[in-house]
Amino acid sequence: MITRRQWLWEVGGGALGIGLAQLAAAKPHFTPKAKRAIFIFLPGGVSHIDTFDYKPALAKSHGKETKGANTITPFFGKRGTVMRSPWEFSQHGRSGAHVSTMLPHLAGCVDDLTFIHSMVSRSNSHGPAMFQMSTGFVFQGFPSVGAWVSYGLGTENANLPAFVVLPDPRGLPPGAVAHWGNGFLPAAHQGVIFGKQEEPIADIRPQAGVSEKAQAATYDLVSALNEEHMRANPGEDALVARIRAYELAARMQVSAPEVTDIGGESEKTREMYGLSDPEMRAYGYNCLLARRLMEKGVRCIQMYNGGHFGKPRINWDAHEDLVTNHGKLARVMDQPTAALIRDLKQRGMLDDTLIVWTTEFGRLPISEGIGEGGRDHNPEGYTSFLCGAGLKKGFHYGATDELGYKAEVNPVTVYDVHATVLHLLGLDHTKLTYYHNGLQRRLTDVHGSVLTELLA
Repeated sequence: MITRRQWLWEVGGGALGIGLAQLAAAKPHFTPKAKRAIFIFLPGGVSHIDTFDYKPALAKSHGKETKGANTITPFFGKRGTVMRSPWEFSQHGRSGAHVSTMLPHLAGCVDDLTFIHSMVSRSNSHGPAMFQMSTGFVFQGFPSVGAWVSYGLGTENANLPAFVVLPDPRGLPPGAVAHWGNGFLPAAHQGVIFGKQEEPIADIRPQAGVSEKAQAATYDLVSALNEEHMRANPGEDALVARIRAYELAARMQVSAPEVTDIGGESEKTREMYGLSDPEMRAYGYNCLLARRLMEKGVRCIQMYNGGHFGKPRINWDAHEDLVTNHGKLARVMDQPTAALIRDLKQRGMLDDTLIVWTTEFGRLPISEGIGEGGRDHNPEGYTSFLCGAGLKKGFHYGATDELGYKAEVNPVTVYDVHATVLHLLGLDHTKLTYYHNGLQRRLTDVHGSVLTELLA
């Protein structure tokens, strides 16, 4: 007899090994700068002009109407006057980057960041704009960025998923699984959700009362049935993917509890990530877990700060009270995100890790309605930043107009960002394709250019 642990490590031959071999066979088109990627997504629309895009003209024009060619028409039609930022801006680092007082911890990281101040989105509605950032398309049903990365590069650790999703514990984003689904790619490439710290993966532990001997016997039986079914149904990709998922689940019974247990982390590390703070503890744990998963060979992580749009609203959609909304969310996001960047850097991992921090669109430079303290949606110009492998550090690209309304210098599309991310991971976005419904589909559709100006 072998133990359950031995069986889990040794399983992988026969039918169960086929799906694993498919994942492991993938390889980059050229030598990559980054081995792994973390996508930090902030649903709701972070205001660029209150975080990283300093606009002195807002204060000068505060309370004035926009007229003529400069008239701003908001998404919900409640046009107010120009509204200055409630936060002060100051310059930081050797690069002299302007950051608002809302983000004191990320302000200390600016010399490691690569800013894009001229992002544009195809939609001013949350759902389609979020889908575009997650999948490259404004409609549901297409593979997510992480699924494409998994498909293109395969896995580094057979005992953990290639693509992990860390949702905001306060709620899932609208569309939920559509943002990390595999679409028409094989099901093995969809994201695997890790949940709250108390139980990161549901049902990962054996059922109470089931002995290792009984469980090993069950695995043996399932393996034999799978082999028989595979022989009777050759060429069934969906079957291979499902077998791969069950095999991974079995292996994760050993590997997942080890990587999710942060008991061995120092008190200094816990404090750095804000784990002693009740408000930021959950997101801080996700940031720390992201680092631990990357250390264990997880290829791609999609992490969220902000969730659903119900009541209460738990995201960055600041239509009414910008100060309260952004203030609360920023307090949770700022310190742990900065900690993740610093932690990766001090461990030497930032040199081959890519971080993408983004939202679906920005917010308007006018107030929403007369005398109100919120801002409406703005897909015409907003800020994202990248960080890590292969990028110019402390670098700023593109610009919006003097009020922060429209991308005026070097507009950047979501397709361009996706092309650049794939490039840094060693993948040519025009060659990473999958035949579906008569077309060679790709993440960037028929668009996108690598932003070579950002590359070191």
